[in-house]
Amino acid sequence: MPAPAPAPPPAPNAPDASRPPADVRWTLLGVMLAMLLGMLDNNIVGTAMPTIVRDLGGLEHISWVVTAYTLATTVSTPLWGKFGDLYGRKQVFLASIVVFLAGSLLAGAAHSMVQLIEFRALQGLGAGGLAAGAFALIGTLVPPRERGRYQGMTATVMAIGVVGGPLVGGFVTGHLGWRWAFYVNLPLGLVALVWVQLMLRLPASRRAARIDWPGVALLTVAISAVVLAATWAGTTYAWTSWQILGLAALAAAVSAVFVAVERRSAEPLLPPRIFTAHRNFPLATVLLLTVGVVMFGSALYLPLFQQTVQHASATDSGLLLLPLMVPVVITSNIAGKVMSRTGRYKVFPVVGTVLLAVGMLLLSTMDTHTPRVLTGCWMAVAGAGLGLTMQMSTTIAQNSVDLRDMGAASAATNLFRTLGGSLGVAVFGSLFTRAVRARTGAVTDGPAYVLGTADAVRHIFLVAAALCVVGFLAALAVKEVPLRGKPTASAPTRPSPDTTGTRTTAWRGRPDGTSKRPVT
Repeated sequence: MPAPAPAPPPAPNAPDASRPPADVRWTLLGVMLAMLLGMLDNNIVGTAMPTIVRDLGGLEHISWVVTAYTLATTVSTPLWGKFGDLYGRKQVFLASIVVFLAGSLLAGAAHSMVQLIEFRALQGLGAGGLAAGAFALIGTLVPPRERGRYQGMTATVMAIGVVGGPLVGGFVTGHLGWRWAFYVNLPLGLVALVWVQLMLRLPASRRAARIDWPGVALLTVAISAVVLAATWAGTTYAWTSWQILGLAALAAAVSAVFVAVERRSAEPLLPPRIFTAHRNFPLATVLLLTVGVVMFGSALYLPLFQQTVQHASATDSGLLLLPLMVPVVITSNIAGKVMSRTGRYKVFPVVGTVLLAVGMLLLSTMDTHTPRVLTGCWMAVAGAGLGLTMQMSTTIAQNSVDLRDMGAASAATNLFRTLGGSLGVAVFGSLFTRAVRARTGAVTDGPAYVLGTADAVRHIFLVAAALCVVGFLAALAVKEVPLRGKPTASAPTRPSPDTTGTRTTAWRGRPDGTSKRPVT
């Protein structure tokens, strides 16, 4: 019997089936625009807070304006992720935008500090869905092998949020009033809402499953205890006070019960399989915890050092972080393109955590005589490390789970990054307060306060460097498995939330990391 004729080669202008469609970048632009809302908001509102307090009063409740938002965001993130897996990621993502915009509108119209705190909590609920939904949609639309081509978009959005937030907040508050610090979200959010509705195309889906309400309740209590302990420790209460120790014990006990409940649940909120199926997922969460601590800590204490010790202008506080954030965008773009071209990725978090540790050590050498240019150079080293580690850790995590769990996995990565930031800020805040008080007592100005701030920042970055070593060990332990390629049709034995009919979608790839052609 003669051998079958070989398949004809593809036409020169035929589309590459191993890559996402050409318009995916335009689709992702709407998703990124929505994600930018949450990243800009906290920085904008932080700049407007002094004006808000002068207008509404309630200085004793000012910390709750941030705490309510952070708590609601952190608690709701895994819920939004799971709802996206069950009921369709597009619909759930659009719902989170609506909730966020409603919270923004009401917060801008608040007439008391209590009202503002309540509406900030509503905003936070929506923000949890913006972050979880955005990363889940990226994971759905773009296979890990191709994600590096779009990695720079995410890094750019983060840089704009960190640098642009204070600038926009200062301008809006100074020219339009503090209420526009919230109203400014409305036009941007409406554009994102319409854009995602028109451009994002995902098959309608709905999985018949019961919500894991016991898991929801337990995780809410555990996360709330952790966030409140991190917020109050070293400021409102001492680290060894019964309030903080009680919250820590509550978080540990409820977390243990939560794990036991999730193991028995038919549709767990955070499926244990995402943590046990492959070692790379828990290792990626360690990397994201490290990133969260370093990023939040740097964004808070570097401008403080520059303003207090180096006498930089507070009105340009966003620009002070440019030496940190510009390298994030550059190295993230480079790493993403190399990953997409070669399929190799382990080297980036390894090198990235080394650069982070070196950058933190260099920043820990700063004192009252350190020039701004040198500070900027040390920040650039740390920024290069962040760029190589941050997005790559998310890709490693998403490459370790099935498409059906993409929402829960993306929510988990955001959860750990946020918790890392909250805990890091709490620990750093305690170190800062202790170091400053050792120099000044209760005085908050004068040469003694400047010296105390310099001492405190040195301690903070030394601790951050030690944490980067933990991240480095986690990066070394990552197993470089092939990145999955484009989606292929498969038998309906492992249902995916964003498919209908008799076939499902799952990212597949050859052992060498190259993508397969569609299988029908």
